Amino acid sequence: MNGNWHIGVIGGSGLAAGIGIENAQEIEVSSPFGAPSGPVTTGTLEGVRFTFLPRHGPGHVIPPAMVNYRANIDVLKRCGVTDVIALSAIGSLNAAMAPGHFVAVDQFIDRTTSRANSFFGPGLVAHVSLADPVCPRLSDALVEAARAEQANVHPGGCYLAMEGPQFSTRAESRLYQSWGADVIGMTAMPEARLAREAELPYALLAMVTDYDSWREAEEGVDAADVMRVMAENIRQARQVVRRFAKQLPAERAASPIDRALDNAIMTAADKRDPALMARLHAVAGRVLR
Repeated sequence: MNGNWHIGVIGGSGLAAGIGIENAQEIEVSSPFGAPSGPVTTGTLEGVRFTFLPRHGPGHVIPPAMVNYRANIDVLKRCGVTDVIALSAIGSLNAAMAPGHFVAVDQFIDRTTSRANSFFGPGLVAHVSLADPVCPRLSDALVEAARAEQANVHPGGCYLAMEGPQFSTRAESRLYQSWGADVIGMTAMPEARLAREAELPYALLAMVTDYDSWREAEEGVDAADVMRVMAENIRQARQVVRRFAKQLPAERAASPIDRALDNAIMTAADKRDPALMARLHAVAGRVLR
């Protein structure tokens, strides 16, 4: 086994099936935050422990706003995952980021409205830093792997997280461009927020499927076109993940994100809600002992 890496992967339901992991086991893992999107598939890839979780459930049955992001991150933490890489489809707001390209996202603008976006709450208040929301070590490794697989990859980009499930109006698309967003999607938030609260380094390799709706001379986003480009992207994404696993250092060095909850808990020890503390055993047990 390669060092003490254990990589969690959040992506489409077909990703794990086609990537060729060894000694694969499908396991149901429960969470005090409700049902996760589905069972995890765990095994090894190039000698590294990997655990895959389908974000939308097997067969893509869960819409973006109804994904139980808290349960998904909690389950990965319970599985012993040390780092998380996410793959998702995006629309482009930047002419240079064309359909078929990959973007290693490094910033987010969160426009979601209906999703539980924190593990913490009344009775146990915490504030983590999210100024730099992705792990540069993981993101750089994904870029290196994508380049090695001859993918067109951009080593940075700002992701606008929208509520969905509809695609943007043209006016919204132009507004998001004016804010400096490069790409747009429906799933990275609160996923990235929750990974940070769980002290899990997180990186997102996003796959451009369309140009959103800002180009007046062209049709708006069409789901059929998205699926067509996505099919090719998934094939290449599998190769990138395998290359990523192969190129990981033999030993995992500590990351500052491993201790993201240091000094984050605001609630006095004698005022903390025991029930919430119990729910947070996997996510925050290190600082709640």
